[in-house]
Amino acid sequence: MIRQVFSYEKEFHLLIVDDNSPDGTAQKVKDLQKEFPTRLFILERPEKNGLGTAYKAGFDWCLEATYNYIFEMDADFSHNPDDLIRLYEACAKEGVHLSIGSRYCKGGKIKNWPVMRVLMSYFASIYVRMILWIGIKDTTAGFKCYTREALEKVNYDIIPFKGYAFQICMKYGVRKHKLGIVEVPITFIDRQRGTSKMSSGIFKEAFFGVWKMRKMKL
Repeated sequence: MIRQVFSYEKEFHLLIVDDNSPDGTAQKVKDLQKEFPTRLFILERPEKNGLGTAYKAGFDWCLEATYNYIFEMDADFSHNPDDLIRLYEACAKEGVHLSIGSRYCKGGKIKNWPVMRVLMSYFASIYVRMILWIGIKDTTAGFKCYTREALEKVNYDIIPFKGYAFQICMKYGVRKHKLGIVEVPITFIDRQRGTSKMSSGIFKEAFFGVWKMRKMKL
């Protein structure tokens, strides 16, 4: 994934947030930093504390480093890095503050997912729209580009969620600040590397968490 992102004509920088992973991620990144010393960075944390807190740490790091466009994506190739440029251009050229790599907008697709997983994800997004009136078709999407202004305005420090609910809450926060959002159709392919983080706890957090979001001062 690192080499793929760095192969494009447009220059991207990468921050890897590693929560003391036992799979050797941190050392591999450090080895590659010798090859990409000005573009590849790592933020090491002492223990695994959920996806949401990793995103917060990453956002803080990016804002301190004065980046104007901040992306988030999975590194298992379910998100095609070729789409990074499309997400960037959606923000930079269309003037919106959040572009979403969407599976469920017109032109979006899913490949190689079991039917039940597709149905669960699709109807979860419908459920979120019914509760939050958020106006986004792919509410749990994790492939996104934020502008600096969006991350500075959304009070993400108060978000208590650690799983998919964090993704929903961030979109809701951008919407509450009346910042522009656009969905960019992507083809989502079932992970080619790694294993899923989905669990019953994460599902319950998202199911009940949307009700809590309505009262949060994001």
